[in-house]
Amino acid sequence: MSLQITDIEKSVLKNAISHEGKADLKSIVNKLLGTFPELRPAIGSLIKDIKPVIEAINALSLDEQMKLAHERYPDLLETKKKEEHVLPDLKNVHGPVVMRMAPSPSGPLHLGHSRMCILNDEYVRRYGGELILRIEDTNPANIFPGAYEMIPEDVAWLGVNVTKLIIQSERMELYYEKAKELIALKKAYMCFCKPEDFKEDLMNKRACPHRDTSPEQNLQAFDALLKTCPEENPPVLIIKTKLDDPNPALRDWIAFRVIRVKHPHTGDKYHFYPLMNFSVAVDDHELGLTNIIRGMDHLNNTYRQKYIFEYLNWKVPEYFHYGLVNISDTILSTTAMRKGIDSGEFHGWDDVRLATLRALKARGYQPETFRKYWIDSGLNDVNSEFSWDIFNSINRQFIDKGANRYFFVAEPVPVKIMGAPATTSKIPLYPRDDARGFRTYEMPENPEVFLNKADISTLSDSDEIRLKDLYNVKFVEGTCLFTSAENSGPKRQIVHWAPLNASQFKLIMPDGNEITGKLEPEAAKVKGIIQFERMGFVNKIDETHALYLHR
Repeated sequence: MSLQITDIEKSVLKNAISHEGKADLKSIVNKLLGTFPELRPAIGSLIKDIKPVIEAINALSLDEQMKLAHERYPDLLETKKKEEHVLPDLKNVHGPVVMRMAPSPSGPLHLGHSRMCILNDEYVRRYGGELILRIEDTNPANIFPGAYEMIPEDVAWLGVNVTKLIIQSERMELYYEKAKELIALKKAYMCFCKPEDFKEDLMNKRACPHRDTSPEQNLQAFDALLKTCPEENPPVLIIKTKLDDPNPALRDWIAFRVIRVKHPHTGDKYHFYPLMNFSVAVDDHELGLTNIIRGMDHLNNTYRQKYIFEYLNWKVPEYFHYGLVNISDTILSTTAMRKGIDSGEFHGWDDVRLATLRALKARGYQPETFRKYWIDSGLNDVNSEFSWDIFNSINRQFIDKGANRYFFVAEPVPVKIMGAPATTSKIPLYPRDDARGFRTYEMPENPEVFLNKADISTLSDSDEIRLKDLYNVKFVEGTCLFTSAENSGPKRQIVHWAPLNASQFKLIMPDGNEITGKLEPEAAKVKGIIQFERMGFVNKIDETHALYLHR
C-alpha cells in the first residue's frame, strides 16, 4: 500500500486549514482516491484510517493546525500564486460609462445590495465615467426616513465612489412632463376601471374600455388628478403595449397610481406617483445611462421599460441581467427588519442577527471582503448560492495578521492546582511572531485558575492535560495536580485558562445568544478585532462584551 499515515495527516490538515479549521471526510476521501486510485477497493479501510485523524485535527484550533502544518509540512503554507479573478468586459463600451445603483430607502443597505454596489463600481473604475446613486423613493408608504442618510454612508463604507446622488421624489415634475408626452402620442391612457376588472381584461387579452380615449380627454383627466385627488377609486395611468403578448406581465401596465400617504421627503406636495418601471425608464435616459447591470428578476421590468424608450425615440442602454444569489438563513427584507426593530425583537439596524452592512460591519467584516467575494463570484447569468464559508475565509485573510490572540473561558470553573511552583507564563500575542510581543502572567505557587467546564468534565482519572503556555496537570480523584512544565513527550490535550483576576465577560453570538465567561486581564483594555483562541475572531466593543465574527 503506497499511502502512509503522513499522507493522511497532511491531506486532513490541508483540508482543515482551507475550511476554517474543520476538515471534511468526503472531500478528503475523494482527494486521496484521486491521488491513490489503487485504494478504491479498500475504501472502507481508508475511511476507518482517516476518521481518527480528522477527529484529532478538528480538535485543534486553527492556529494550532497552522503551527502543526508549519512544523511537519511547511509546503502546505507556502503562498501560491492564485488565478486572478477579473470581471468580464461589458458589451458595446466605447469610452467612459454611466452606471447606477438604485436602492429603495426602505432601510439601510444589506448584504445583497453590496453586490450591486461593488459590481457597478468595478466597471466605472475600469472604464471611467459616472456612478450614480439613485434613491428610488416614489412609494412613500415604504420609506424609512433615516435611509436617506444611511444608504450613502453604507456605500461610502464599502469604498464605492459615487459621482452623483439623485433622489427621485425631487424629480416628480419631470415624470409628469414625460407622462403627458406619452399621452399626447397615444401611448398612455387614464384608466378608471376597478383594479380587478382591469386585471381580468388583461388576462383575457381584452382592451380596457378607456384604452382608446382621446389624448385631449386623457390629458384633462391627468391634470385634474394632479390638482385634486378623488376620495374613492382614483384612476391610474396605463402604458399601452401589446394586449396579445404571450407574457401577461408585459401587457398594458400601470405607470402612475395615487398614494395617500405623506411623503417623508416631500410631504403633501404630491399624491400621484410613478411606479418603478416608469420613473426608472425616464431617469435612465435623462441621466445618460450607458450600461445597466441588475438581477434576472428584473428581466420583465427591462422589457416594460424598453417601451418607454421606443415610444420617445430614446437610445436604449446596454443591459446585462446577472443570475440571482440565494443567501439562505438570512433576513434580507428591510420591511421584516423594521417590524422586528419596532416590536423590540431587534435592538436596531446593527443587530447581529441581521445582514445589514451595519450589522456585518459591527461584527468585524471588512469592506475589502465584500469586494473580493463579489469579484471572485463573477458576473454571469447563472443562479448561485452564497457561501458564508468562502466569505468568512476571505475576511480572515484581511483580519488575521492584525488580530492578537487571547484566552476567553466559557462556563468557567475555578480550579486550584496543587503542587505547582511559582512561575511566569509568557503567551505570544500572535503565533510564531515573537516580535509581536507576549502576554505575561506571574503565577504564584498552587494558583487558582479558571478552566472550561466542558474541557475537564470529559477527563478520566489521571489524564494529563496541558494548560497552554503554562504547565501540565492531571486530575486525580477530583484534585488537580501539577505534573511538569515540559512541553514535550506524549501528545496532551491543550486547554485554555484564565487567572483568578480574569474579568467577567459576555460574547454575543450571531444568533443573538450570549456566552458568558472569564476574559484574561491582558485583553481587558483592548478594543477591535481579536481572536479568542479555540473560539474564533470577535470584535471587542468594550471591557464587558464582544460580538462574535467567525472562526
